[in-house]
Amino acid sequence: MENAPLDPRAVEDKAGNVTTPPPPEFRGQPYPFVAEISNFSTWSNFTVVVLWVIMGILVYYIKHISREIQVFEPFSILGLESGASDSEIKKAYRRLSIQYHPDKNPDPEAHNYFVEFISKAYQALTDPISRENYEKYGHPDGRQGFQMGIALPQFLLNIDGASGGILLLWIVGVCILLPLVIAVVYLSRSSKYTGNYVMHQTLSAYYFFMKPSLAPSKVMDVFIKAAEYMEIPVRRTDDEPLQKLFVLVRSELNLDLKNIKQEQAKFWKQHPALVKTQLLIQAQLTRETEALSPELQRNFKRVLELAPRLLEELMKMALVPRTAQGHGWLRPAIGVLELSQCIIQKVRSFQDLRDMAPEERAELLSRTTGFSASEILDVEKVLEMMPSLTLEVTCETEGEEGIQEGDVVTLHTWVTLKRANGLIRALPHAPQYPFHKEENFWFLLADPTPNNVWFYQKVSFMDEATAITAASKAIEETMEGAGATLKETSTAVREAVERVKGGSRLVMGKFQAPPEGNYNLSCYLVCDSWIGCDIKTSLKLKVLKRTRAGTRGGYVAEEGTAMAEDGVEEEEEMEEEEYDDYESEYSEDDEDNKQDSKKKGSFANGKGGKSSSEGSGSDEE
Repeated sequence: MENAPLDPRAVEDKAGNVTTPPPPEFRGQPYPFVAEISNFSTWSNFTVVVLWVIMGILVYYIKHISREIQVFEPFSILGLESGASDSEIKKAYRRLSIQYHPDKNPDPEAHNYFVEFISKAYQALTDPISRENYEKYGHPDGRQGFQMGIALPQFLLNIDGASGGILLLWIVGVCILLPLVIAVVYLSRSSKYTGNYVMHQTLSAYYFFMKPSLAPSKVMDVFIKAAEYMEIPVRRTDDEPLQKLFVLVRSELNLDLKNIKQEQAKFWKQHPALVKTQLLIQAQLTRETEALSPELQRNFKRVLELAPRLLEELMKMALVPRTAQGHGWLRPAIGVLELSQCIIQKVRSFQDLRDMAPEERAELLSRTTGFSASEILDVEKVLEMMPSLTLEVTCETEGEEGIQEGDVVTLHTWVTLKRANGLIRALPHAPQYPFHKEENFWFLLADPTPNNVWFYQKVSFMDEATAITAASKAIEETMEGAGATLKETSTAVREAVERVKGGSRLVMGKFQAPPEGNYNLSCYLVCDSWIGCDIKTSLKLKVLKRTRAGTRGGYVAEEGTAMAEDGVEEEEEMEEEEYDDYESEYSEDDEDNKQDSKKKGSFANGKGGKSSSEGSGSDEE
């Protein structure tokens, strides 16, 4: 690797615009926006260019090659001046008859010229009716119809001979076959892919193989079953490079060491495309890409190019409503995001490194890893790029006292991002990922014990204008629903806009309150690109029993207060289900329970059914 310092990956000017220069890993390679331009050279685009060239040639031909329009002039045909007498007309006709009459000249062209021009000219000047038509309409036969046609080369209009076949092929090809081919290609592609350019077959496979207890180590087995990966060709020349790659990544394949031979044989008996895709993904996770042959390098880049799109769809399959309450599954969702982090990033933890003073960090890196001064500067720039996140979560029933079972609960969350370098919008540092990747954060409100996700939303800090519009509209609707005045609404909207400009994003959503009880919920904010930047905070929700209408504010409110106090003093202990093969950074342990007990959170009190929680981000291992 080069020892040149890394680019800061993003530069923000005074106007707030962020530009991203190409990082060192893209030197000599097309940067993402250049790669998008290079994708222009596809067969469909080439066909469009060829058709436009043909159209240009035809337009040029029509413009510069046209047949002269011959105007009928009887005096000129007979060789006379306009206004000649009848005797002069007869003399001229007899003279031309001697020259062109069929009895005098056997030439067929002379015969045609005599009939079509000389006879008509003489008739137009001697016959009273023809003379009147000529003087009135400019032709001895009277008013002439207006005709239009398509200007085509002469050889296409010549039906006699071989040119007739060319004309037939032209008409069939342009008017019938070409529209038919375009329609077939469009319909086949639209029926094969979704709006996110993911194959319908992939979504069906993901939905079928997704399980509620799917551990992060098993997410890979589902992820590689995408139909897009099954279409990657498997060549005989790939056998030897894949065997070498298998030896390098064998320890990461979760094979049973007691029956290693049987496990290896079972692995190679899978579908060749599955084996190839899994080994290429493992090559990225272990950064063993140098062992890939040139052919495998092309397949490797294709696998990585499709990975973010497929992982997002796999995430949606994990969060799709599965229960009667419309909840998704938490554990597979976390596993998908962890896999996405590992594909984009390489390191495992930044927490201890970030907590050090710059001098201590520089001494540690130079002493233990032998980093040079420029490489240490690279590390400092990367640490300055890492996001630090905070959450402010509130759940309440709008316009009502307390939260009763069946109520529509409004979730109001502010997600705030800070970086040491002051930037808000930036790209993740991913030197081993060869494509453009924006950082996305997934907010999950979940009940970990039954493995249910109550609410989720993807959060992005890249588009400030869209975030301002969404936050302004949400705050305005909330204030109007609460009966606030116009001045109060304007003030709240203005404060929301300032928060968005300062690096916050508003997450708002609604969900139906569950049955009566105390719920210890968890709020997750997980990034799909950075490792060690995720946060989790607790949220305690008190749901009261449904009562008759009109009694929410009286006795029930007091009873709710008493129950809330009891709930604070005596917290219910809830045992989580154990999954043998599940190990995640979000697994509950004693330390997490101690930290959760210190989080801010309260049950519904006399003010109403409002539960809130604030959490600041800390990098987790």
